[in-house]
Amino acid sequence: MNEIPKVVFSRTLTSADDWPETRIAGGDTAEEIAKLKAEPGKDLVAAGGTAFMHSLIKLGVVDEYRLWVLPAVTGKGAPLFPELDQAVNLRLVKSTSFPSGVLELVYAPADK
Repeated sequence: MNEIPKVVFSRTLTSADDWPETRIAGGDTAEEIAKLKAEPGKDLVAAGGTAFMHSLIKLGVVDEYRLWVLPAVTGKGAPLFPELDQAVNLRLVKSTSFPSGVLELVYAPADK
């Protein structure tokens, strides 16, 4: 993880000196994502809190959803898909079942 390039989306940070290969994106999120997608390289992976994920979903910039279903029910937690302005239709791209009972479901927007 330390050796791969990282981008931190923040409106308050100006540097990320404590983590190698990290730069700050502080501009408009849609514009920053478009710039990242235009750069050479492989896949972009977004990790962060639900508010960040919700903003990416609403902007329509998610090309793939990787959902992990764990064999446990907690009965609480933040929803992955909050109230959206309109439905996001998905198509199943891949599914993997692990001996632990965990399922990995990979979806892509149906229109992409």
